Amino acid sequence: MKKLQYLLLAGVLLASCSKSSLELTNPNQITTDTYWKTEDDVKSALAATYGLFKNVDGGYWGVRGVELSNGRGDDFFIRNDVSYLYQLSTFTNTPDNAASTNVWNVAYRAIFRANQIMVNIEKVSGLTDEAKKAYIAEAKFIRGLNEYILVVNFGDVPLRTTIPASTAEYFVAKSPATDVWAQVIKDFTEAAADLPLTYDDSNKGRATKGAALGFLGKSYVYTKDWANAESTLKQLTAAPYTYQLLANYGDNFTAANDNNAESLFEIQVQDVGGTNPWAGENANEGLGVTTAQEFAPSEASGWFEVAPTDKLFNEFQNEKTTAGDFDPRMYATLFWDYPGATFYQKPFSAYTLPFGFKSYYKKYQNYNQANELTGSSGASDNQSDINEKAMRYADVLLLLAETVTMQGRPADAYTYLTAIRNRAGLPALAAGLDQTAMMKEIRHQRFLEFAREGQRFYDLQRWGLLKDEIANSDKVGKLYFVSPKHELFPIPQDEINSNPEMVQNSNW
Repeated sequence: MKKLQYLLLAGVLLASCSKSSLELTNPNQITTDTYWKTEDDVKSALAATYGLFKNVDGGYWGVRGVELSNGRGDDFFIRNDVSYLYQLSTFTNTPDNAASTNVWNVAYRAIFRANQIMVNIEKVSGLTDEAKKAYIAEAKFIRGLNEYILVVNFGDVPLRTTIPASTAEYFVAKSPATDVWAQVIKDFTEAAADLPLTYDDSNKGRATKGAALGFLGKSYVYTKDWANAESTLKQLTAAPYTYQLLANYGDNFTAANDNNAESLFEIQVQDVGGTNPWAGENANEGLGVTTAQEFAPSEASGWFEVAPTDKLFNEFQNEKTTAGDFDPRMYATLFWDYPGATFYQKPFSAYTLPFGFKSYYKKYQNYNQANELTGSSGASDNQSDINEKAMRYADVLLLLAETVTMQGRPADAYTYLTAIRNRAGLPALAAGLDQTAMMKEIRHQRFLEFAREGQRFYDLQRWGLLKDEIANSDKVGKLYFVSPKHELFPIPQDEINSNPEMVQNSNW
């Protein structure tokens, strides 16, 4: 089986409190008291928890999550078709913004489910100690990744590491971001200790030891613990790990190359299941995503929700390959007017670029099809089954380059940057770069390497460059950006209203 299938058990996983012993119990109703019996129950619970990463409204790698993580960057524009997305892209959002509220809610839903697995697995009979440790490690990875999503987007947030036993325990105050990062690091560390190196083909998409180490190393980068970041990430460059850059950069973003040697962790999507990807967690839900259809131009039956900025377009042209051509990552990321350019089987002349921009996003699009109106299965359900890559080996290499540079060893960064540049066919990097020059090169490479992958805004955030780089761009709405206000989302207004322990983020 190519993909991990998401078995949706929301009813069980959203319940936590048992009924009073004085109440009658329906023997046919599945509850937390009756559900946790077999290993298959644990697997199904994990699948339902993984599935939230692609939840259509608030999953971080579902369509709205992709728009949220990319939308505030200086490389990305969201048009005003969906008002709450346009607001976050133009820094006119408020605490009741649906996109940020949904990401908050889905992340905590996933944390709740992960906590349930860790608590209730003790009720399951027949599990070996090794199997139990591995399942708990998966749950810790999922919890850690959702905590990571929350802290980079909201800053100080409530830590929820247990299942609430009473109504009062649902009301949790914010913990400082430093404490949240400590919990993220703890969860990824413990997950890495007990996760397997690999799975068989039928279980691809589940978290591995390498995935946990990758996000652990990245968490150390965010907290500027450069030595631990280096030692953690460096493990992934040697045996027993076999990660490597694909020879063709663009192969990372096609369904035919899902779960490849460059991928540490990716979100499994497939054009199967129900016919409605917007249905929510029920039998009608399709397991593909509509991201490609929503990003495609109208001439390819798309909704054209987003566009790359000209700042990104121009950055790609700063350096040519040794053959005198454009960087191949530009061809894989963007579609623009160049000789022989085709997109969805049409020449560039068939398209009309609105808003004055120079290009469309090509990355993650099914551009070899005639259009995006038909899903990958052939059904008219608009669903794509290109997995979203949550972490690639290229990220490991560029983070390693950054960690050694920030420790005053820019010469050690050449090995990692050379691998990235060689794949792109770029000439050798000038020798003898100091720390300042090397960081400039690292920032340039991350800008190009991860366009449309939800990294740019957060890179600028941790480098302290958001204000300057957004001002120095053609991003629509840049005049509304206020630092430090817009560096984090506000706490959702619903949370403020319902949780008496909650206080709003500063400046909101």
